[in-house]
Amino acid sequence: MKHFILVVMMIILCALSAQAGDVGVSISVGQPGFYGHIDIGNAPQPELIYPQPIVIQPPRGYVPAEPLYLHVPPGHEKHWRKHCHEYNACGRPVYFVRDSWYNKVYVPHYRQHHKYYEGRRGEKSEHGKDNHGHGRGHHGDD
Repeated sequence: MKHFILVVMMIILCALSAQAGDVGVSISVGQPGFYGHIDIGNAPQPELIYPQPIVIQPPRGYVPAEPLYLHVPPGHEKHWRKHCHEYNACGRPVYFVRDSWYNKVYVPHYRQHHKYYEGRRGEKSEHGKDNHGHGRGHHGDD
């Protein structure tokens, strides 16, 4: 009987931990804390960490693609070989934008040109409805 109760408890604990792993925070481009590919478009010229794009061993016969502009967590650019797969950017020329430029220039520009709102109480959403801060948000890196 003790063995049965122990097994049931283990199953319950596993189920609870699996549910806890399902909880997450969604951050999309144009928000502070977003890391990934950004579309410079008509944004002001980015401040770059390195003046030349970084490429991690392109395959033989590779025709260079358009460079990507990425906002990455501190240290990822220094160890790019280790992190390029996380951004689907191995073998692509990559410019790393400075965190301060992303937060102080790109985020306000993106919000202004994409009708982006943080979703604070009393603000209007993109659809013109009052947003009272409910919902889980969405994932996106475009």
